[in-house]
Amino acid sequence: MQIKESSEVYDVIIVGSGAGGGMATKQLADAGLNVAVVEAGPFFDPKNPEQMTQLKWPYESPRRGAAKTRAFGEWDMAYGGWEIAGEPYTHTEGTKFDWFRSHMLGGRTNHWGRISLRFGPKDFKHKDVDGHGDNWPISYEDVKPYYDKVDKLIGVFGTNEGLPNDPDGFFLPPPKPRLHELFYINGAKKSGIPVIPARMSMLTKKINNERGICFYCGQCSRSCFVYADFSAGSCLIFPAQKSGGRVKIFVNSVVREITTNEEGKATGVSYISKDDRKEYKLKAKVVVLAASACSSARILLNSKSKQHPNGLGNSSDHVGKYLHDSTGASRSGFIPGLMNRKTSYNEDGVGGMHVYSPWWGDNSKLDFPRGYHIEISGGMGMPNYGFGYDPNEFNKFFGLKVGGYGDRLRDDVKKYYGSVIHLGGRGEGIARKDNYCEIDPTMVDQFGIPVLKFNYQWSEFEIKQAKHMQETFEELLHNMGGEPLGEKPEKDSNYGLLNPGGVIHEVGTTRMGDDPKTSVTNKYQQLHDVDNVFIVDAGPFVSQADKNCTWTILALSWRASDYIIEQLKQQNI
Repeated sequence: MQIKESSEVYDVIIVGSGAGGGMATKQLADAGLNVAVVEAGPFFDPKNPEQMTQLKWPYESPRRGAAKTRAFGEWDMAYGGWEIAGEPYTHTEGTKFDWFRSHMLGGRTNHWGRISLRFGPKDFKHKDVDGHGDNWPISYEDVKPYYDKVDKLIGVFGTNEGLPNDPDGFFLPPPKPRLHELFYINGAKKSGIPVIPARMSMLTKKINNERGICFYCGQCSRSCFVYADFSAGSCLIFPAQKSGGRVKIFVNSVVREITTNEEGKATGVSYISKDDRKEYKLKAKVVVLAASACSSARILLNSKSKQHPNGLGNSSDHVGKYLHDSTGASRSGFIPGLMNRKTSYNEDGVGGMHVYSPWWGDNSKLDFPRGYHIEISGGMGMPNYGFGYDPNEFNKFFGLKVGGYGDRLRDDVKKYYGSVIHLGGRGEGIARKDNYCEIDPTMVDQFGIPVLKFNYQWSEFEIKQAKHMQETFEELLHNMGGEPLGEKPEKDSNYGLLNPGGVIHEVGTTRMGDDPKTSVTNKYQQLHDVDNVFIVDAGPFVSQADKNCTWTILALSWRASDYIIEQLKQQNI
């Protein structure tokens, strides 16, 4: 097959345009470098009327917003999903991993919850605390200056609380708790569980002329057309296009491999265009992978050559190993005190929680080694298909004869609407070498590229953590004067623990470390084997934390970008 090769040599090619790729684009372009961004999906701008879903009504769709065209609902802004036609992945028999992919400019940052938490000092050195896993080769103090920069550049609301492993930052004013969150605060207080304002990247105050202020429509998952929430396209890539460098974006371009020369050094990338199904090559001095932890591992494993027979950067045989995701379990409850709500005021708020509970437990007294935080949802957001009022649940568990047709149905919806609270735990699993992804030797996708095969199982630690979550949720719901909905998940369902990958926080496939025999990148996310290839997604994470990983991806990508700029100036790469 004839491959069309570009004659231009970019300073940097960045594969992927989400959190890590967006930040690298911004920093490298601002430094005056010529940057090519290669994205597997289409161009996206939430200001574009043809792409915008924000402020649309459920009745504008025959599906009333149901999850038929998109995995999280029709109005959610993610092009992709758990399953993508023509782009399969497989599993080792008896194991399970759910892989979510968002193929569009900005990637998953267009639809994520925007929970923006820093990892704490313990999170980088947790082996010293409990003996499990491995320490990072860097500390919180190495990353702190970049967390500070990210806070100021992007904006995050919250409050300084002085919690030792939930570090404070530079916060915008947080929104006030809504009624269902006040119920939660009172319930948590009875159990001694802390509740603090959420830390989320939506602008409650003006920070620059490029972005608007949140107007509390509660639809951040649709991506904000005034750029009040953080998405990589609107907040990083679009500003980078106006900076001193030059940014060229290649959309609908699926990277097959990183190309190398006779010395084994990277020369660029090869990609398939979705538009014409032809293969193209781009050249660059430096290649930066930011395609997401599993996609970046796939690209490296498929980049085989005489110099790299096991895949690029894989002399250690560690690419794909130590894959791990956040734990996740949830429970909902009916709170009678929230019945018959007044609807004459706007309770929408930001698209997500206004308060949350950071981990409070002492793991030395528990039967699992790592913690979790609690996310709270409920209230009176816009109803659509599956909005949280299920007459069958009320009938089954409370003997309430609700629902029906016409006026009776409308009256019951008004009576019970807003009376359900949802509690979700998001915690840390232990990174293990025997949880991994690899290339399936028998299957390719629609572009002829070998696909990933997953091997992942939860350990007893994660299952016991989920049990603790469920016990805590029941206690909190009862403290609020409520009753849990549905049967309590038990051991046969791993206490409601989501499948691995279900929280969409996968990390660790190209872990960093000082020893090239047991890691893939160094502490600056540079391949040990090839000095002009870097990885700035969550692949280099040594461990997850009881926090969402996006803020750490952003901080580490900025740190790696500074290192790339320095190394190019010194002509070391």
